[in-house]
Amino acid sequence: MPNLKRRNFAVIGLGSFGATIAKELARFDNYVLGIDRDPAAVNRMADELSQCVIADGGDEAALREMGLDGYDVAVIAMGEDLEASIVSSITVKMAGVPEVWAKATTRMHHRILSKVGVDRIIHPEEQMGRHIAQMLHNPLVRDYVSLGNGFHVVNIVVPERLAGKSLADLNLLERFDLRCVGVMQGSTYKGSEHADCTLEENDRLMILGQRSNLRQFADTV
Repeated sequence: MPNLKRRNFAVIGLGSFGATIAKELARFDNYVLGIDRDPAAVNRMADELSQCVIADGGDEAALREMGLDGYDVAVIAMGEDLEASIVSSITVKMAGVPEVWAKATTRMHHRILSKVGVDRIIHPEEQMGRHIAQMLHNPLVRDYVSLGNGFHVVNIVVPERLAGKSLADLNLLERFDLRCVGVMQGSTYKGSEHADCTLEENDRLMILGQRSNLRQFADTV
């Protein structure tokens, strides 16, 4: 795996959403500045992050004093406070932060953030809800990743009825217009070139395709 460049992140809002992002970024050895107006939230994260500051994310003057122009990415994690979210987004953009991500709670909030130039807008509850619904709908679906333009990669647990079949037997391309990315058999990965790979119950089958075709296949297994 290539060594990724260490980057500087500012996370504004250290509620459960922002704190989780900040901790994970720090775990990857990035420099992470955490900002929140709640002293308790800042104290909880003080030993986890590179720097923690008690400040109001909706206070333009306070944010300007923090030298945010030296950061690669800012994450605005204060979705519930609409005014603070918008002020923070505008301030970090004007400070020259190259990439800004922000949490939105409503479609109107999303539109406003888009208008002020936020690069990536996140709806965590909505996105997680879709994710969970997909797995609840078909218990064999363990996880999936959206690639955009209607395409997804789905991780499906091989059921008993498919045990003993090979990848070629599934005939995914002809029957469903899907492509097999590979199979995980325990800790061993076998790529799509192993068409003669014999599937075993509880193997993990990774399949690429459009949502409707993936649903059709998942419903048949």
